[in-house]
Amino acid sequence: MADEINFDDFMKVDVRVGVVLRAEAYPEARVPAIKLWIDFGDDIGEKKTSAQITAHYDPDMIIGKQVLAVVNFPPRQIGKFMSEVLVLGMPDENGGVVLVGPDQNVPVGGRLH
Repeated sequence: MADEINFDDFMKVDVRVGVVLRAEAYPEARVPAIKLWIDFGDDIGEKKTSAQITAHYDPDMIIGKQVLAVVNFPPRQIGKFMSEVLVLGMPDENGGVVLVGPDQNVPVGGRLH
């Protein structure tokens, strides 16, 4: 378990729901990945990221999927691609990433609380 935090610490992490608009294989990545373009609604807009999710997903199957992502990290260079958000996932029994998202459709841009 990580170090204990207080509620104010938790509120600093801005986790929002977005919908995947576009996805492409990223074969140049050191670890197999998929490039994602995600719509977070009018307030945040479209953001892009690179995600190591190839164990369970291919680009065609995640278009239209709602996902959760941290939207207030600074951009990070991933090879030749600039990642603007961190998509959230959980490891399966083999370490493959399973994306985290709502179990029902919710309004795009909604904040986790």
